Amino acid sequence: MFPAALVAAGLSGFAGAETLTAAPGRSLQALLDGARAGDVVELTPGEYHGSILIDRSLELVGRQGAVLDGDGAGNVITVSAPDVTVRGVTIRGSGRDLQAMNSGVFLQKTAERAKIEDNRLAGNLFGIYVHGARGSRVVRNEIEGLRGGRLSEAGNGVSLWNAPDVTIGDNTFRYGRDGIFSISSSKDRFVNNRFERVRFAIHYMYTNDSEVSGNFSIGNHVGYAIMYSNRLVIRGNVSDHDRDHGFLFNYANYAEIDGNRVTGGPLSAITDGNEDGPDDEPGMLPEPKRGHALRSGPEKCVFIYNTNHNKFRGNWFEGCAIGVHFTAGSEGNEITGNAFINNANQVKYVGTRHLDWSTGGRGNYWSDNPAFDLNGDGIADTAYRPNDLIDRVLWTAPAAKVLINSPAVQVIRWAQAQFPALLPGGVVDSHPLISPPPRRKAEEAR
Repeated sequence: MFPAALVAAGLSGFAGAETLTAAPGRSLQALLDGARAGDVVELTPGEYHGSILIDRSLELVGRQGAVLDGDGAGNVITVSAPDVTVRGVTIRGSGRDLQAMNSGVFLQKTAERAKIEDNRLAGNLFGIYVHGARGSRVVRNEIEGLRGGRLSEAGNGVSLWNAPDVTIGDNTFRYGRDGIFSISSSKDRFVNNRFERVRFAIHYMYTNDSEVSGNFSIGNHVGYAIMYSNRLVIRGNVSDHDRDHGFLFNYANYAEIDGNRVTGGPLSAITDGNEDGPDDEPGMLPEPKRGHALRSGPEKCVFIYNTNHNKFRGNWFEGCAIGVHFTAGSEGNEITGNAFINNANQVKYVGTRHLDWSTGGRGNYWSDNPAFDLNGDGIADTAYRPNDLIDRVLWTAPAAKVLINSPAVQVIRWAQAQFPALLPGGVVDSHPLISPPPRRKAEEAR
């Protein structure tokens, strides 16, 4: 009888739910204030002006053509109640106060398990701010930030602070500062999002035990900036023609980084020719341009700085000025089964230690490695060294490039090849692969 009573109580709670219809020109806030938990507030097509507060558990659903406009003041929607859904609405016109974190949708800490779905957000300082709202979902939204102006005056598509168990998935981000910025959180999932013309596609700070997978970053300043975060899964992401770095790791530890792809290449690979990459002035928000050529690829496919005990496996790094820039005491990393394809410099290692990038008799594929495989086991018969003493001289004294083809330099390089003991500390792949691992298609990671 006790379980039956509970079921009956639940049914009676839903039985009282109503659908309340809003219309432009009438007070939407008054309608929300009169709603009860479980009600659906439906917006008919048209523009609704002014900020609103949702302080009870209900659904706010827009028919096609329903627009909420904050008229440039505060948050357009502030949610303080748990279990609120906002779906199918165009949301625009937040304020411009960075300290107040003015947003299209602002989820307070008490707005647990909020669902922000299938909306279009444009012209807001921050698109969606998840300010401690545990268990929220931000999915299938189109989020466009501010255009023009300076980066210091713009917000992010989605900002997340101290909000565990949040899913941000299947969204499209354009313009603004960062696509997703997460700080001081844990156990979150950022999956299958697309980012265009932002500074960083995904920016992690102090966010642990989380997942970044299946995302697509195209033509941004940096694809994925992972900083001061531990125990992440970073899998199946694509960085296509991002300007500075595909991936940037700074004090990121104990992560599994596998199946990702960073590529440069022809302009036709990623655009219809109407836009170029983010070659805008430093500190300025990117604007669309016409008639310009896209840069050939990122400056660095991967930048690894003070990053320890990570596993880089099955990644594809192609068409960058530097494949991997590895520096500042990064230790205990496993780098195997990756492909380094046609990078101007495959590796730049700033250090004096000897690092072997092979594990269990298996290393990486290097497109400039002319080695043989006489026994047909898929492993080259000789080790691969991406750098020599001359490379180190060029890093510290770039003007020495004028001597690169001199007989003296060629003799030094020949001597090092004949006597490996003369080589300085650096990266060596003792078991380089003859063929690259299968390349993950972009469509698989979207």
